[in-house]
Amino acid sequence: MIVCVCHRVSDKTIARSAQQGAGFDDIQLEHGVATQCGKCEGAARQIWSECRLSGRLAHLVHSTTGAHNAA
Repeated sequence: MIVCVCHRVSDKTIARSAQQGAGFDDIQLEHGVATQCGKCEGAARQIWSECRLSGRLAHLVHSTTGAHNAA
């Protein structure tokens, strides 16, 4: 899912960066998340927070089963 429309950054991109230890400011610098209109900042920070703590793509849930997808 695209989180940052202005820079076409997906939830998976944010999650992977978080898993690799990037801070939110690093993600902003590298991918431009929440640097233009700012509407994505809350969602992007939530994804970053969940994934940096768990090391998984915790926010990605399969829509039919409700099971976590650790892609």
